[in-house]
Parts: sequence; structure tokens; C-alpha cells
Amino acid sequence: MSRQLIFILIALSVAIPLVIKLGLPNAVTSEVRQVYEEIDQLDSASAVIISFDHEASSLPEVKPMAVAILRHCFSKDLKVIGLALLAEGTAIGDGILREVGKEYGKEYGKDYVFLGFRPQYQAAILGMGEDIKRVFPRDYKNIPLEQIPMMSEGSRLAGNEIRNYQDISLIISVADGDMPAYWVDYAVSRYHKKVSAAVTAVMATSFYPFLASGQITGLLGGLKGAAEYEILIQKPGMGQRGMDAQSVSHLVIILLVILGNASYFLRRKLTK
Repeated sequence: MSRQLIFILIALSVAIPLVIKLGLPNAVTSEVRQVYEEIDQLDSASAVIISFDHEASSLPEVKPMAVAILRHCFSKDLKVIGLALLAEGTAIGDGILREVGKEYGKEYGKDYVFLGFRPQYQAAILGMGEDIKRVFPRDYKNIPLEQIPMMSEGSRLAGNEIRNYQDISLIISVADGDMPAYWVDYAVSRYHKKVSAAVTAVMATSFYPFLASGQITGLLGGLKGAAEYEILIQKPGMGQRGMDAQSVSHLVIILLVILGNASYFLRRKLTK
């Protein structure tokens, strides 16, 4: 088999599942279901923080997870506060929030807000435990938080105040590194807030000890985690298609290895 044909087969095995929905079976793991149940049990108008703690290079893995989680939050009419503790996640987080918010007819400032980026993530995480407005006096668009309905004095008078972690039901860190560990160190240990993590597949194993000890409530790992979450919310997306492409390409590679070895031994037998 020529090298060119092998390359074509691999390219097709990746491209076709991304275009045509295959819907290959994918079992939902307990750690992904735990994140789903934490969000699903929240009352309407509860507030959650979604922190985009990643760089642009990990976008193919982290975006499907973030989109699936946001779809669940918006379908439950939760209030979403987005922010970024890594600079590259800032524009990405803002774009994803707006994209999914538009899909569900959500209004910026009323249903969700994006606070933007703050350096010194340890200080930022600790500071929000006391007063979010002190850490983020303005949002990503440079609008003072007091002028944003869901964060303003009016919401406070209506009994829907979002001032610090006491008013937040869940924190979700969408990360490609060890940032969820800092949320555990400062938001969980000091303020006793629930934190869930959605991390790249290569980082997932690092957070199973946190899951086992109860320091994080649920874990999504890479495309597989996104695909499982899409199954739970019954909203297929790039997670499931990405896993289909990965599964088909792996199957094609295994078949090529088998064919290559069979061809080698057959040729060796015939030349004796």
C-alpha cells in the first residue's frame, strides 16, 4: 500500500465523522455525570462562575467542553459570570459566552456577564471571595459593574445580589493546565465553595486525586468529557463528532497495522 493512499485514508477517517454525524456509542462516566448533576440541581437564577483558564492552543479540546456546560447552564436559566485567569482565554471566553448566549436568546448584563482578565490569579481568586467588584470593577467591555443589571445595586435591592462567593452556587474552571488546583487552594479551602473542573485529556489524570478526596465536584476530561456531557444534555456537538473522528481514525490505523503485518509475513513466506 502506497504512503499516499495511507495518508488519504487517515484524512478521510478524520474528516468524514466531522461532517457526517455517526453517533458512535460513548458511555457516560461518573465524574462527568457529577458535574451535570451539580448544575442540574440548581434553582433557576442561581449564579455560577465559569473561568476560562486556558490558552488558545488548547481550543479544540476546551471549547466543546465550555459550550456543553454553558448550554446546560442557559437551559436552566442560571446566571453566568465569565472571567479568565490566563490572558489568552479572555477573548475566547467572551466569544463562547456570546455565541451560546445568542443560541439561547440570553441578554448580556441580565443573564450573563464577562468580567475579563485579571493577572495574579491567586490574589484574584482570594479577592472575589470578599468582593467581586473590588477585583473586577469593570467588565470586559469596560462597563462599570454597577451599571450591569445582574451585578448592580438594583439586583441587590431585589434580593438577587451577587457580591462574593456566598452568592455563587458553583465555580467551573475550564483549563489546560493546573489552574483548577488554585481554585481548590483558595476558593474551596478558604471559602468552602464547590469547584468543578473541565480540563484537557492530558491533564485529567492530575485531578483524579482531587476528585477522590472531594475537593472538586466532578471532572470533564478533553473531547471525551465533552462528548459525554453532550449526551447528558441531549445536545450533540463537536465533542461527539470529535470523538467519532478519533475512534474511526484509530480503527483505520489498527486495520492498516494489521494489513501491513499480514502483507509482510505473506511476502516473506512467498519468497522462501
